[in-house]
Amino acid sequence: MHFISYKQPARLSGFHENIIFDEVVFSDYPLFDFPPYETALAGKIVDSVKYSKLDIIHVHYAIPHATSAFLAKSILKTYGIDIPVVTTLHGTDITLVGKDVTFEPVVTFSINQSDGITTVSESLKQDTYDNFAVRKDIEVIPNFIDLATFQKYDKNHFKKAIAPNGEPILVHTSNFRKVKRIQDVIRVFDKIVKQMPAKLLLIGDGPERKKAELLCRELGNCDEVRFLGKQDAVGELLAVADLFFLPSESESFGLAALEAMACEVPVISSNAGGIPEINIQGETGFLSKVGDVEDMAKNALKLLQDEALLNEFRANALKQAQKFDINNIVPDYEAFYEQTMDGVLRAV
Repeated sequence: MHFISYKQPARLSGFHENIIFDEVVFSDYPLFDFPPYETALAGKIVDSVKYSKLDIIHVHYAIPHATSAFLAKSILKTYGIDIPVVTTLHGTDITLVGKDVTFEPVVTFSINQSDGITTVSESLKQDTYDNFAVRKDIEVIPNFIDLATFQKYDKNHFKKAIAPNGEPILVHTSNFRKVKRIQDVIRVFDKIVKQMPAKLLLIGDGPERKKAELLCRELGNCDEVRFLGKQDAVGELLAVADLFFLPSESESFGLAALEAMACEVPVISSNAGGIPEINIQGETGFLSKVGDVEDMAKNALKLLQDEALLNEFRANALKQAQKFDINNIVPDYEAFYEQTMDGVLRAV
């Protein structure tokens, strides 16, 4: 397996048998204001396929990778190599960037030229058909988690350091973009702490962090809120959580919520996009309309004030997360690879 990218994947550290990182190197010529990464990527794909004898190309996100894969596939045909391309659509490449009039024709073309197409949720599949003239079938294969990494650890010493008086710990993790509605998290938390003691951990960083910090100061609850920034050991932080917040305006899947559920943490979320396919209303957590902080706070308090109900939701959350275990989902991808390769061979 070859990872082809301009930067080594964060989790691909150390030596792994049969896993190779092929770096895309491109020169910063004075001729270009912006180096032509898509062209360099296509060239690297061609090189890797030719000399490493790859069987299939799997690209993630329509922009720019599906376009580069199409160019590489076209070049490889001149060498007598017809390699299948699978494109996985993840979200913003469809729901945001891809709909831009500048990119839409290229996105539509690149998706239709793929030999196999997958999305991470039924919601995103429908969004793709609604916004692009895609003529091909789309297979839904959800994101997955490694339950060996995300699980309920015994971290009582850590929990006591955060909440010395046994206060419930509420968590949100994201890239702090506007679509994540970080200020809604602060507002929901403010309504909760007016009813009972609690602590809030905010994990991650991004453009909305400063606004969240200012709001927390304005509301006067900063002593109960910790901005932890970017963290590597997110699973260990989730292990001490009692509830997880995901009030996003748009989510194609909601992997952060699934990671929390694997750590037996119920989810208080919006009902946007693919979130309802993960967070089951009244079982693993509660869903509210986007921006309805009153309802989110009410649902959170319902769980926090009823220990038996909270424990029931914890068990349900884990059971739901187990459906998305890596060992359940990866075979679906392998089967789709085989199906796609068979289809290309029959076409030839």
